[in-house]
Amino acid sequence: MGIRILKGGMLTTVQDLGRTGYQSQGFPVAGVMDVRSFKIANLLLDNPENEAVLEFTLIGPTLEFTSSTIIAITGGDFQPTLNGEPAPMYTALYINKGDILKFGSARTGSRGYIAFSSYLQIPVEMGSRCTNLKSSLGGFKGRKLQAGDYINFRIKRRYLPFFLSRKLEPDDFDQESTTLRVVMGPQDDLFTKQGIETFLNSEYIVTSDFDRMGCRLEGPFIASKNGSDIISDGIAFGSVQVPAHGKPIILLSDRQTTGGYAKIATVASVDIPKLVQRKTDHKIRFEAITVQEAQRLYLEEIKELDEMRKIIHQPCKEVLECRLVAKRLRTLFES
Repeated sequence: MGIRILKGGMLTTVQDLGRTGYQSQGFPVAGVMDVRSFKIANLLLDNPENEAVLEFTLIGPTLEFTSSTIIAITGGDFQPTLNGEPAPMYTALYINKGDILKFGSARTGSRGYIAFSSYLQIPVEMGSRCTNLKSSLGGFKGRKLQAGDYINFRIKRRYLPFFLSRKLEPDDFDQESTTLRVVMGPQDDLFTKQGIETFLNSEYIVTSDFDRMGCRLEGPFIASKNGSDIISDGIAFGSVQVPAHGKPIILLSDRQTTGGYAKIATVASVDIPKLVQRKTDHKIRFEAITVQEAQRLYLEEIKELDEMRKIIHQPCKEVLECRLVAKRLRTLFES
């Protein structure tokens, strides 16, 4: 009762929100790259917010289901098909035993997500089911999925109320340029005034050196006052390091826990999904905001997710219209 991996895709792993509380011991948080797409996938199925999903990159997997379940697909458009027919995204999708779900290459975005109503049977290690590839820890045997792997489901859950209402508008990742809002610091004082202006007023290009650990950008040199080496300190999700070569590197899910390069800024958490869904040669600009503004944006996103939850928990408009028509017909026949 679960899923069989027929093709693993380029990089498919089990992920959740990450392994928190262990950075002081040198363990990266890991976890999903696009937290928003992850949360929406679980929301569509009424899953716990931190329920494990499959995350895949650039080329998706092919899965065979050995029992019925309900899934939700979010993130970039990997042109999913179910038994050879196009499969809808951002909707609850009923799966029958024997069905084949196949993904191609990313038409938009670069990372996709699948949530399961029956929950993946993955052991909890240090408080998380996520895969830490660097340490070969967690997830499915601490590695990416490959052909022949099999993951069981933990429960039988094949019914959701308001099933026809469980549809949301897909996020749009089909953009070759985007602006990331950042909070300056914590070491922006180590850069010259011209260096700060360069960072905030230049266009940078996403390079091929882009993985779960970080994203290296190419663009104008960011000048420091006396070099950018510092005594190593902690690194947050979205920290923007600037090494001696003067080009920004944005640290992501599998980032190291500490680093010795000055961090000129940190990407606001609500904008990290825009970054991790970029592709090579896409363009990025930075816009400085305050901590208070970043917090406001975060609270707005929480409200947006709450509104999504309300949408999927009410009768489908088409169902209501059918009931209204039936009521009118019944009244007509009875009169």
